Amino acid sequence: MLTKDLAICIRAIDYSETSQIVSFFTKATGKIDAIAKGSKRPKSPFDGPIELLSHGKIVFTDSAGEKLATLTEFQQQPALINLRNDLSVLYACLFAAELLNKLTHDYDPHPELFDSFLEFLHNANEQRSTNGLKREILALLILFQLTLLKQIGLKPIINHCVNCKTKHEYRASGIEHPVYFSSSANGLICRDCESSFPDKIRLSKEASACLVSFKQIPGSAQKILKEIEKVLIHHFTELLGREPKMAKHVLTS
Repeated sequence: MLTKDLAICIRAIDYSETSQIVSFFTKATGKIDAIAKGSKRPKSPFDGPIELLSHGKIVFTDSAGEKLATLTEFQQQPALINLRNDLSVLYACLFAAELLNKLTHDYDPHPELFDSFLEFLHNANEQRSTNGLKREILALLILFQLTLLKQIGLKPIINHCVNCKTKHEYRASGIEHPVYFSSSANGLICRDCESSFPDKIRLSKEASACLVSFKQIPGSAQKILKEIEKVLIHHFTELLGREPKMAKHVLTS
């Protein structure tokens, strides 16, 4: 049975001299793994070899119990040039694709997450970094990661202490109290409860405020964004049981 869908390539590996195995995140079907026979031939039926982070309309046959579907058509959209020419932006996008691949299940559709990821790629394409990972792309990456966690049902609890339910209203008063993030608790921990969570990471007042109110993230200083990203990478490492491969490139960019 042929299925048509919108798709983004989140993984591509060589299968033979002429073919590839690709992972697509699709809008209506979810994540699929497919074999693209003949994709590397000079006259490929897929407009050339399938590139990581490329997107467009696909047609594939259901795997019918097999692990791999068979890709029959892929109308690749024009390449996002900046993603190729700017390594820091590319690293951020590859990191997002890696998280998407590892944290979603086959044939489990998340249409809103698909739209968010495609929007992230297009917005990232408009950015150019100088002297490391630019503040704007880092903010985009953080917002996408928080969206990813929400869409897969792992949204951190950030409006009150996970343990005692105390709300973080003191920020408005300007009084500074220590705030922590615990991956095991999946959220923020107050100063009175932090001793019960040995995996806690202390957050600055500015970083915790950003996590409570996402609208502050785009305008935050790069130092604060890097602090948040380190916490998120730690959290994803705990969720996956190992550090994502692209994490080191994001942290050092």
